[in-house]
Amino acid sequence: MKTYLTLIFLAICNFSFAQTDQELSATITRLDSLFWDSYNHCDTTKMGSFFTEDVEFYHDKGGVTLGLPALVHTFSKNICSNTGFRLRREPVEGTYKVFPMKKDGVIYGAILSGEHVFYILETGKPERLDGLAKFTHLWLLTDGVWKMKRVLSYDHGPAPYKNKRKEIALSDKALAKYAGKYKGTQIGNVEVQVEAHHLILKIGEKKFDIYPEKENLFFDKTRDLTFEFTQGEKLTVREFGAVAEELVAVK
Repeated sequence: MKTYLTLIFLAICNFSFAQTDQELSATITRLDSLFWDSYNHCDTTKMGSFFTEDVEFYHDKGGVTLGLPALVHTFSKNICSNTGFRLRREPVEGTYKVFPMKKDGVIYGAILSGEHVFYILETGKPERLDGLAKFTHLWLLTDGVWKMKRVLSYDHGPAPYKNKRKEIALSDKALAKYAGKYKGTQIGNVEVQVEAHHLILKIGEKKFDIYPEKENLFFDKTRDLTFEFTQGEKLTVREFGAVAEELVAVK
């Protein structure tokens, strides 16, 4: 009977700790969301309120920044200095992990790790996906207030492209009217061919598959590129929604 009661007691204790850790995770992810909201709006004063005075920031491209004044200055000077250029940060779903830090069973801090992507916003241009990185943040609880003490930002690289466009079905006859030769000032000579319900762009020895989104609009599944045909006249290439090249049909 004593053993049975002990097992019940341990089960209750474990459940209690699990609840505590779950609440901690919710608290840290909520604070993280508030911080990045201020980042996306370039509210440097609010951004600074999430850090300790002796914060340490380590970046694999930008080096080390020590202390809150220096960090806020870096935010103001770099990402928030140009009103025509902004970064928007977005978390990668499913990558967040919160680890409790305890002493004598009492939580004094937490480590948050995960991945995030960044989008570039420039005046007059559509938003475009730019980069992917990992992060690790050490949050400390001091006098009932959570703040970031150490920040690691690393493994920066290009973000993998995720195609969201939908392919439609076009007959080979409908596709054939776009086949032919085109010429652009940057790309040079391009030959468009029909193959298995889509088109192929042949540039020199290289071939690129493009797929119909609309009757005269095609897209690349691996990059944010679209190709708009004006029948018998030209081919307009857009990257991130902006015109990158206009090719003229060669008669």
